[in-house]
Amino acid sequence: MATVKEVAQRAGVSLGTVSNVLNRPEVVSEALRTRVQEAIAELGFVRNESARQLRAGVSRTIAVVVLDVANPFFTDVIAGAEDLAERHDALVVMCNSANSAEREARHLRRLDQQRVLGVLLTPVHDAPSAALTEVREHGTPVVLVDRGSGSSGHSSVAVDDVLGGRLVGEHLVGAGHRRIAYTGLPTALRQVEERLRGLREAVGAAGEVDVLQAGAMSVRAGSQVAAQLLAGPAAQRPSAVFCANDLLALGVLNECQRRGVRVPQDLAIVGYDDIGFAATASVPLTSVRQPRELLGRTAVELLLAQVEGRPAQQLVFEPELVVRRSTARRAGRPATGRPPAQAVAEAG
Repeated sequence: MATVKEVAQRAGVSLGTVSNVLNRPEVVSEALRTRVQEAIAELGFVRNESARQLRAGVSRTIAVVVLDVANPFFTDVIAGAEDLAERHDALVVMCNSANSAEREARHLRRLDQQRVLGVLLTPVHDAPSAALTEVREHGTPVVLVDRGSGSSGHSSVAVDDVLGGRLVGEHLVGAGHRRIAYTGLPTALRQVEERLRGLREAVGAAGEVDVLQAGAMSVRAGSQVAAQLLAGPAAQRPSAVFCANDLLALGVLNECQRRGVRVPQDLAIVGYDDIGFAATASVPLTSVRQPRELLGRTAVELLLAQVEGRPAQQLVFEPELVVRRSTARRAGRPATGRPPAQAVAEAG
């Protein structure tokens, strides 16, 4: 591989001129820039970015540590982050904690050693881990994504999940449902707990909420939850199920169709996140839409603000309910309550 010295020799200029062309081209005359750029092209020179960053003590890499790389929610968050990072000449890399606190800690310590520009993190636990504290003490900016920062002092972007659960509860009670199941992780993330809390607040005395634990936030786990839900006599089952994310909801839908259970006539299904698959499912899913790409872009904005020395900020966005065919008013049941302003009806 060609070196900077060889480029300088080919162009007949000093090492300093080559360095300026690479890093501060505006201070070099057009004629010299052209000579150096031609030499670079002829020799196939590729700059050693890692060595440059090591000398400067700073990186242009932003790391995103997510709970589950297979979840399209995080894919969209990363897309939003990458969109803004690219405009600032920064590279986004993704790490998967797989919902493991130990794996998350390993990622954070490695990223700290790499001197990344900053970290966007959806943490496994609410309380700051030792690894997260170390990263912050070493001066690496961290922005929490899809999680409030509490008293940790980190910048954060989150969605009002209590409101999201409340929107679902209002919609289902308004459609005549009185017994509603909720499914999420047994060791619930705060987001999952808050969605349940909002649901319970909206249902109140108008009905009851049954909680079914899922082994994971996946399609397969949703199928297993549905098998449990449909095991008893039809007359004793909940008439609707609210799933903590769309993957669970898709699994419930698949199992219902496999067993000949009609959606929404026999069981109404609501998901959360409104990933692309929700609208294109065999029975389009009612879901709570989160501004996923906006979360990613805003997280990068907050991180870059911290790099510039500005104070941490905590931002909370509002979700909206997108109503599709997987929920419907039950025959013979009057609607109760008013439709929430955030609800959006979508064809299909």
